[in-house]
Amino acid sequence: MAVFRIDLIKRYLRPHKNTLILGGVSLIIVNILSVAIPFEVRRIIDALKEGFSFNDVLSKSAWIIILATVMGLVRLLSRQLVFGVGRQVEVNLRQRLFDHMLIQDPGWVQGIGSGEVITRATSDIENIRRLLGFAILSLTNTFLAYAFTIPAMLAINPFLTVVSISLYPIMLGTVRLFGGRMVKQRKRQQEALSSLSELIQEDLSGISAIKIYGQEVAEEKAFSSLNNNYKNAAINLARTASTLFPLLQGISSISLLLILALGSSFIEKGSLTIGGLIALILYVERLVFPTALLGFTLNTFQLGQVSLERVEELLNNEPLIKDNINNSPLNKPIKGKLKAKNLSVRYEDNGKNIIKDINFSINPGELVAIVGPVGCGKTTLARALCRMVNIKRNQLFLDGNDILDLKLEDLRKNIALVPQEGYLFTDSLANNIRYGDPYASIKEIQESSQQAHLDEDIKGFPDGFETLVGERGITLSGGQRQRTALSRALLISSPIIVLDDALASVDNKTAAAILSSIRQQENRTILMISHQLSAAAACDRIIVLNEGELVQEGTHTDLINKNGVYKQLWERERAVEQLD
Repeated sequence: MAVFRIDLIKRYLRPHKNTLILGGVSLIIVNILSVAIPFEVRRIIDALKEGFSFNDVLSKSAWIIILATVMGLVRLLSRQLVFGVGRQVEVNLRQRLFDHMLIQDPGWVQGIGSGEVITRATSDIENIRRLLGFAILSLTNTFLAYAFTIPAMLAINPFLTVVSISLYPIMLGTVRLFGGRMVKQRKRQQEALSSLSELIQEDLSGISAIKIYGQEVAEEKAFSSLNNNYKNAAINLARTASTLFPLLQGISSISLLLILALGSSFIEKGSLTIGGLIALILYVERLVFPTALLGFTLNTFQLGQVSLERVEELLNNEPLIKDNINNSPLNKPIKGKLKAKNLSVRYEDNGKNIIKDINFSINPGELVAIVGPVGCGKTTLARALCRMVNIKRNQLFLDGNDILDLKLEDLRKNIALVPQEGYLFTDSLANNIRYGDPYASIKEIQESSQQAHLDEDIKGFPDGFETLVGERGITLSGGQRQRTALSRALLISSPIIVLDDALASVDNKTAAAILSSIRQQENRTILMISHQLSAAAACDRIIVLNEGELVQEGTHTDLINKNGVYKQLWERERAVEQLD
């Protein structure tokens, strides 16, 4: 069960204090009018005994209509004000959560799961909106309804008042019982719908695999099972709702019957007028809705409390990788010199060093290959250069500056990382290339695509640069996706480019042409992380990693003539090529 966090509720509502005060005043006016109208009805009915003219009846009726109209308008205003606060909190909180997610470490986001983050950003925030809108309005209105109505009923007849509301605790208990069940059933229905959506999304993304392996029938059965689960969940929810509301209506009817049965005896005795009895009936009817709604409100309040805690948990998570307070922006252009000094990188989840005390220096304009067996730390090194993983101070330097002293924005603008699986958005090819520079001209896009040797492929596309690449670039081949991601990096003209196996799906001839094209740009430092040693052989220098350690360094000619990891990898690659 959630802990009652009035401090969180106050914090979210504080910016909307004036709106809430106006909404509260509106609710008070509504409840005063709700008490005044039955009182006027009582007075008019009792006065009919003395003889009323038709004009008097019309005037009194018009007066009640005016009061009812004013009450309706003020009630509408109060709902718009309070519900509007809930909606505004929802919008602000969702924006705040999204902004907060953008500064999180990629590893943390992947660890908690994108599905969990999406759930908290949608369902949980909707629960918070209901808490701060519907629940607050309902609780306030219920309190005011009882505070104004009960004294008015007691003034008419205390005994009938107690009798009429004696069944309300049963009504509240019934709502609490069925309301809790409905909340669970609604959650199951949402989960069933979510499972359906996930299956549809997966099948649409993997439609090729389904057809290749002929699994259409299996997928149809899986969908049918989930579809039936959703149907059953929806029917159970509808069954519970259709049972609850007649029960509430029955309890309310019993309360009215008690008033009519007992009230008639009071009328006979002369201690209650007909107008007073009708006023009591109107007052009892007035309390039915807020009483029944109170059970739902309490369930909503509890759900909102849980969601508040879940969203706050995300918002309170501070990223490990962030700008330091003392970081200052760069005041001169970066030349592209990189230096590692006893660099070690470890992931906290497994507690061991992936990179262990490596040292190297790369000069501006150099083309350096970083090679090694699978799992030796090549990708971790690439991510460390862009501070995508956490590192310690005085271990990695850019132009003599500790990269921890540079603003993340400045660092990542000067080091363009091209991963093996460059993410492409469901958009045009041009917009995917200009993602790093949204205002880039078509000429600049063409130039970067030429450097990445993508221009010839684009000429074969029916819509050229306006061709839609589909979800995650599904309409492109692996090599085209990699060269599109490379074009994106080349467009922003960073002095340092890190290719993390970014040419793995490109043939050796094209890879060599791309590297040659990039090298034509003066003073551009290139780090090529690759398992393709034939491409690495053309680099100025090769750094060899093994089990997180720097074990060899030199040119291809130097390393091939020495017994070591590089020679073993080279001979293995040649043997594979001969088998092919």
